[in-house]
Amino acid sequence: MKNLQTIALGTWSWGTGAIGGDQVFGNYLTAEQLKLVFDKAMQGGLNLWDTAAVYGAGASETILGEFVRKYPREDILLSTKFTPQIAKVSDTPVEDMLKESFDRLGTDYIDIYWIHNPTDAPKWVSGLIPLLKSGKVKSVGVSNHNLEQIKEANEILAKEGFRVSAIQNHYSLLYRSSEEAGILDYCKENDITFYAYMVLEQGALSGRYNVNNPLPEGSGRAATYNQMLPQLEELTGVMQEIGNSKNASVAQIAIAWAIVKNTLPIIGVTKIAQVEDALHAAQITLSREEVERIEALAEKTGLNTKGAWEQPMI
Repeated sequence: MKNLQTIALGTWSWGTGAIGGDQVFGNYLTAEQLKLVFDKAMQGGLNLWDTAAVYGAGASETILGEFVRKYPREDILLSTKFTPQIAKVSDTPVEDMLKESFDRLGTDYIDIYWIHNPTDAPKWVSGLIPLLKSGKVKSVGVSNHNLEQIKEANEILAKEGFRVSAIQNHYSLLYRSSEEAGILDYCKENDITFYAYMVLEQGALSGRYNVNNPLPEGSGRAATYNQMLPQLEELTGVMQEIGNSKNASVAQIAIAWAIVKNTLPIIGVTKIAQVEDALHAAQITLSREEVERIEALAEKTGLNTKGAWEQPMI
């Protein structure tokens, strides 16, 4: 498998429809706009793209697939997910959903295939084994799983000579449940890559939004985060202060923090500037004192940003 990047690019907000960009993020983006973003990332060497069958009811994969087809497949790392809630009733539900992702993405293999959440865990994990054996899936991960569920998945795969290669959980300055539960330590001990999603808390930690400039009304993220913006002002203010000393933005400091914590952040990209954020953030070094300072301020907010879809990690 190709070497992984230090940052993955997320496409949750690409496309409209159920659990898509319009409903969750308040975004209405065309493929033409997103093609510029994709090309900019590829030109900058960011080639690890994360999506899921359920995002926009397949719309995210379809748009991404349009762009993937224009590049040599070996130049791109594709990460997509099996979502239990939309699985079909059949003898091979995991393979069936993967085939549909293949069609949308224009590929015949996936670099990282995930069990999206632990609904009916570990029912689905064994369905990954024939896909690993055939080469249709190069490596597997589990998302939104707690430590016990991760170990259970690993045990099932180990019986056939495979293992969990990656974990993908919500992890940010405001939500460190996976760290507190020992999942980050488990990943380090077992050579598992921890993918941190919602590092920017859907924009609330980007520095772009504040009390006077809230997130887009009518979106799911506005309903969640706009009420939190007053408590975030001190934290984002200090992040900006640190950023000023490094020619960096608040968003870049949040991403750099996630990298310092030995995670691989997934950064949602809908604009070229966000790709540039990711490229620059990978070059930033935060001192231990800076990390401790912003972590203390994050804890001081008292906020809990656990998603409604998430189960407690502890």
